Amino acid sequence: MEEQKLVPVVEEFKGNKVLVLNPGSKFPFSFGAGKAKIILDNIEAIKKFVAEYGKKD
Repeated sequence: MEEQKLVPVVEEFKGNKVLVLNPGSKFPFSFGAGKAKIILDNIEAIKKFVAEYGKKD
């Protein structure tokens, strides 16, 4: 069975907006604007990491 991708949502945590990836799943992943900026600044390194070390589907 193929895993369904869930649409990210914006929620609030301790008065701050956070982006939640995989909402409603067993392991949702959330972060705020500060970490989002760091992720965007390093997106190429993240893509390379996933290509090299990620599970092959």
